Amino acid sequence: MSAVAVLRLPLSVDLSGFVKLLQRMQVPHRVSEEAGQQVLWVPHAVSEDVRALYERFPAGDPDQQLDLPPQAKSQRPGFVAQLRASPMTAFVLLLTLIVGAITLLGANLDTMRWFTFLQFRVVGEYIHFTPLADSLAAGQWWRLVTPMLIHFGFLHVAMNGMWYWELGRRIEARQGGINLLGLTLLFSLVSNYAQYFFGGPGLFGGLSGVLYGLLGHCWIYQWLAPNPAYRLPRGVLVMMLVWLVLCLSGLISLIGFGEIANAAHVGGLLVGCATGLLGGLYSRRRTAL
Repeated sequence: MSAVAVLRLPLSVDLSGFVKLLQRMQVPHRVSEEAGQQVLWVPHAVSEDVRALYERFPAGDPDQQLDLPPQAKSQRPGFVAQLRASPMTAFVLLLTLIVGAITLLGANLDTMRWFTFLQFRVVGEYIHFTPLADSLAAGQWWRLVTPMLIHFGFLHVAMNGMWYWELGRRIEARQGGINLLGLTLLFSLVSNYAQYFFGGPGLFGGLSGVLYGLLGHCWIYQWLAPNPAYRLPRGVLVMMLVWLVLCLSGLISLIGFGEIANAAHVGGLLVGCATGLLGGLYSRRRTAL
């Protein structure tokens, strides 16, 4: 079903109330940012109805004036509808699951070596790593980002996948799928290299460095240019920052969670804050023009 741009409004206009109304009415929609405006996309079949609805209820329906059927008030968009609304988020998670399957979640070293930051070979009980420069000279540039697809165990991939689904959809809804992919690759590159630079050669992987990048991006962007998509519950931000501090303290490794890629987490968070700063300042400047 084709989508059309039903509304084009300045970034200063708060669409959160109207978006909540569409959610309550189960109208498929997404909001993107284009040329300094926020654009509301809906299926073509309901576009005229949505325009008329906005004329009546531009701030939404906080007083519940519309008498909707009970099922429309309680139901949320189904999983398939959410996948259609966030194709890039779903694509990255699908790649993660595929790599998890062919590497047996880190148990199959023969296939895992295709995705690690450094090429390696196993000699007896030892792992010998190929220098990064040699791998890049051989054209293996994908290694700079593919460690984000490697996970070690079901809990590892489940937790990272859950948080990427939560944060990735927010960025895709606000800035589009291409921007989400670009940010994901950038955060992966910086966090992987940070872990290699500070931790030395080793086997590391996971989406957690990317997740801290997405968190920092939403956090600072929302602080500078408030918008509903990036409005994270305060508890989420506090929990992830507390977890970062606990990992840095060494306590998490001490109680049996294994080695933590702390440099990747910090590197991802810092570059995410930087992109959030640039994006937020740009959005504020476009709004002021």
